[in-house]
Amino acid sequence: MAQPILLRVSNFKAYVWDVDDINILRSHHHICGILTGTLPHLSSQNIFLGLPLQLMPEEAVLLVENGIAVLVDDPSAHYAPSPSTLRLWKEARLNDARQQIALTEEKGSIEASNPDRAMSENAQRKRKEREERRARAKINAAPSVPVEDNPSPHPTSENLPQAAIGEPLDSTVVMPSGSYTVNIPASSSKLEWYAPYSNASLTIAREAGIWLYPSTLQERARCGVFRDLWEKGYYMGGGIKFGGEYLVYPGDPLRYHSHFVASVIEAPDAALRPMEIVAHGRLGTGTKKAHLLCEWNDETQVVSYLSVEWAGFG
Repeated sequence: MAQPILLRVSNFKAYVWDVDDINILRSHHHICGILTGTLPHLSSQNIFLGLPLQLMPEEAVLLVENGIAVLVDDPSAHYAPSPSTLRLWKEARLNDARQQIALTEEKGSIEASNPDRAMSENAQRKRKEREERRARAKINAAPSVPVEDNPSPHPTSENLPQAAIGEPLDSTVVMPSGSYTVNIPASSSKLEWYAPYSNASLTIAREAGIWLYPSTLQERARCGVFRDLWEKGYYMGGGIKFGGEYLVYPGDPLRYHSHFVASVIEAPDAALRPMEIVAHGRLGTGTKKAHLLCEWNDETQVVSYLSVEWAGFG
C-alpha cells in the first residue's frame, strides 16, 4: 500500500511541497490545487509560479476522508537542532554547492574548447552576423582625431593597480570565477530535526486545533458538492472569477476548457432571487459555459443539479 501524501498545514491551509506528490494528485486523483511559490530568475511571477501547491479546503477534506493524504502540523514538526547537527548540515550543504559549481565549470571549459559543438548551423550563422554587426558598429563609432591630439595619460599613483605601488594584495581573498545558480533542497523531509505527526482523520486534526473545515452548513455543502462532482470524474478549480464556487472541467485543465461554473446552494429551502438566475445565465453564456446550480441536502447527503443557459426570445 502506498504511503499517504503529507498535507502540511499552516494557518489552517493545506500545502503540498513534494513534486512527485503533486504529480500523483493530478494524474491519479484529478486534484489540481494552485501553485503559490515564486520561481528564481523568472519574470511574470504573477503568472508562472512554483512550489508549494495550495489545496482548496474541499480538496484537502476529500483526500483525508478517502485515506489518500494525512494532515501534518508543519510549524510544530520542526525542532531546534543541536549545534553539532546544524554544523554538519551546513557543511553538507556547502559541499553540495561546491560540487555543483565544479560540474558547471567543467561543463563550461568543455564548451569553451569547442564552442561550435552544440550549436546548429542556424545558430552559428546568427552568431557570425552578430559579430559582423558589432565590428561595423565599432568602426563607425571610432573617433577620427589625430593620435598626437589624444595622448595617453602618463601613469600616476592614482591609476596604478595596488600591487604596482608596493602594497601586496590580500592572498586570503578568493575572487569568484563567475556567477552560478546552485540548487539547494527546500524540502524538510530529510532534515534530522523534522518529525511530523500525521493526523489521519479530520476529527483528530480538529482536536489538535490545526484544521476546522467544514464547520458550517455552507462548508459542508461545498464539500458534498465537490465530492459528488469529483466522483463523477470531473476536475475542479476556483470559480470566483466567473461568479461561482468552482469551474468544472471534463478533464485536466491543461488540456480542456471548463464546461460549467458551479454555484453551491446549501439547502433545498435556501432563497434564490430571480435576478441571480438571470445573472448566472448571462455570465455563463458570455463566457461560453453553462451555469450549474448545485443544491445540497444535508439530511439525505444528496446533490441535485440544475444548469442555466441564456436563450434568445422572439
